[in-house]
Amino acid sequence: MAKVQRILNLEVVAGKAQPAPPLWPMLWANWVNIGQFTKEFNEKTQELMQKFGWFDVKVKCKLTVYADRTFSLELWTPVTSNLILRKIKEKKWSWEPNKNKLAWKLTRADLEEIYEFKKNDLNAADMEAGIKIIAGTAKNMGVDVEM
Repeated sequence: MAKVQRILNLEVVAGKAQPAPPLWPMLWANWVNIGQFTKEFNEKTQELMQKFGWFDVKVKCKLTVYADRTFSLELWTPVTSNLILRKIKEKKWSWEPNKNKLAWKLTRADLEEIYEFKKNDLNAADMEAGIKIIAGTAKNMGVDVEM
């Protein structure tokens, strides 16, 4: 491999990467072949997109750009907030979580299901700590949590 030129951390909707803003200017500025990136990303996230169906779920990825203009793509699990929104069947969260709560509640079983999906990416020592991280994210979105 050639020398690493830059590392980009991106959040892109699974299966829907396209050569358009906001993705295009960032990739173009770093000399990434946009067509090749969108094709590779969409192929790798096709299964995830089918699993989530109608819901647009953002996936974090690490794009390593090398000096010879090649790149490597490393995918992580979907963003926690998207998994919570999918669970409660909402499109967006409350911008004022202390004042405007959403009408939904997450149960312990819901939190465990999200944890099982995210456990490899969470910075948690055990399941209980991971569930607390996810519950904190939900509370910051205006979603009530039943522990």
